[in-house]
Amino acid sequence: MMRFDVDHPEILEAVRRALAEDIGSGDITSQACVPIHVRAQGRFFAREPLVVAGVELLPVIYQQRGGVEEVRLQVASGDEVQPGQCLAWVRGLARTLLECERVALNFLQRLSGIATLARRFARAVEGTRCRVLDTRKTTPGLRRLEKMATAAGGIMNHRMGLYDAVLIKNNHIAITGGIREAIFRARRLGRPIEIEVRNREQIEEALECGVARLLLDNFTPEEAAAAVRLIAGRAQVEISGGITLENVRAYAETGADFVSTGAVTHSARAVDINFRLEPL
Repeated sequence: MMRFDVDHPEILEAVRRALAEDIGSGDITSQACVPIHVRAQGRFFAREPLVVAGVELLPVIYQQRGGVEEVRLQVASGDEVQPGQCLAWVRGLARTLLECERVALNFLQRLSGIATLARRFARAVEGTRCRVLDTRKTTPGLRRLEKMATAAGGIMNHRMGLYDAVLIKNNHIAITGGIREAIFRARRLGRPIEIEVRNREQIEEALECGVARLLLDNFTPEEAAAAVRLIAGRAQVEISGGITLENVRAYAETGADFVSTGAVTHSARAVDINFRLEPL
């Protein structure tokens, strides 16, 4: 179980933008159909087995709109729930509950879908020494939330962005003129260096330069296992490229320290969560 840092400015801004996008100048249907004073209570519940993520956003969503008296969370991010289980209930002005319904569900369904898939990846490598990492292949503007969802599912966050870790990739190598030159230039940062390699020659060259981690890109499981034996503990090993739920176990069993997959965020299916409203 983990808690979302819902007070982070990026998250507050994401919620604000989502509400503004959907509500705009006002929910004209609810304003026409529902008297302003009517109060109601609503319940969020799962309609399939899932791992919850983002439920802590609900109080933030309603606080930004006002008119809600109480929000009770019945679960926390990282919890596994079954169909029919209540995730949260809320009580307040019916208009507010109606206008926030889709935004609340969009966040819950998307983030819980990521956490659910992340849990499957984490379980697929249980019993090995390998850990699954997420990537930067996230929805623009929602990276912090989506990476919190992957963590809720039980996998590790890779770098948050281009600013917090050194990762020399193939295009860096091509632009700078080679592995040695790219590593030489990156060393001025004084940070551990990870570099992408694609064959035995590049592995040997990077190891001679003393990098901290090698990223094996688009290796087969058999090729990756041979590379891990060649590296022999001289650097940490991460495998990336084409990692799926179906093959992640084979890659984890190569002896690598990490496998990274963008699928956990870019290909996660939104799970089925429902909101049911009733008058008070």
